Amino acid sequence: MTSLAKVPCTIVTGFLGAGKTTLVRHVLGNAGGRRLAVIVNEFGDVGVDGEILKGCGDDSCPEDRIVELSNGCLCCTVADEFVPALTSLLSLPEPPEHIVIETSGLALPKPLVQAFNWPEIAGRVTVDGVVAVVDGKAVAEGRFADDPDAVAQQRAEDSSLDHDNPLEEVFEDQLLCADLVVMNKTDLMSAVEIEEVVREIRGTLPRAVKVVETQGGKLDPAVLLGLGAAAEADLASRPSHHDAEGEHDHDDFDTFIVDIPATASPESFVARLAATAERHDILRMKGFAEVTGKPMRLLVQGVGARFQSQFDRPWRSDEARQGRLVVIGEKGLDVDAIRAMILD
Repeated sequence: MTSLAKVPCTIVTGFLGAGKTTLVRHVLGNAGGRRLAVIVNEFGDVGVDGEILKGCGDDSCPEDRIVELSNGCLCCTVADEFVPALTSLLSLPEPPEHIVIETSGLALPKPLVQAFNWPEIAGRVTVDGVVAVVDGKAVAEGRFADDPDAVAQQRAEDSSLDHDNPLEEVFEDQLLCADLVVMNKTDLMSAVEIEEVVREIRGTLPRAVKVVETQGGKLDPAVLLGLGAAAEADLASRPSHHDAEGEHDHDDFDTFIVDIPATASPESFVARLAATAERHDILRMKGFAEVTGKPMRLLVQGVGARFQSQFDRPWRSDEARQGRLVVIGEKGLDVDAIRAMILD
């Protein structure tokens, strides 16, 4: 009966641009009256994901139940950030019936699952499930270790490489910890690509885990919530490349913010972002902008040079109509050149 009294928590993990925030927004908009809360973890002090989630305006998860943590990834700041945030949500007069935790795209999920065994929270919450969101199209294009053997062979043949690229390990660790894999963006893939990527994912998974195909992060909350995995009691079946290590860092990545002025043409703006991403090999861009003469805010999300945009909500009367864009890439980004090209 004690376990039944625990508040279930769903950890949504996945690499940069996989569609985690879009998936969480869809859950909030289709909660069916269930009282939800969200903890969202930015990579760096960017405040974009939280703003996107707050834009859904659903009564099931008002703004005061969306907690943003931006002082580092959750897997590295469990004691200082995550446990206090979780405790504060549980102490609300009407505590949430389910908590959704969206990690940063560079977070390792296993340390976060382990934190649910901390004495302060162990008796109050349980990991209902770890959901790994995968950008199916990106993997089909050969990104993020879709063929680990080929990557290993390439490294062996390249004498200039003196370290492992962490991208593949982070991606694989997220799959290795999952109770459900959501292969997103299948509308951008051919039937052959879908079959090949599903086979690649299943080849990485250490146990029987369902792979669900989605488009635009649209997944019935009944599939996502209520997995009953109690993952914190099942750590042995969730291997990790980093099991023997302490904290990991993100020194291989740069992230920065560009303040975006109003744009007259969304199409030209998005095309300029795509060209910038391609020229400078940017991993991820997302944010929002003001379009001149439009009451709605333009939401923009890009993975590599592939971008999507939509008007997500009206600008509120009490907020500045200021666009913001977060840019994430591997170490060595030419920040000044990128900023100039975006604002040109």
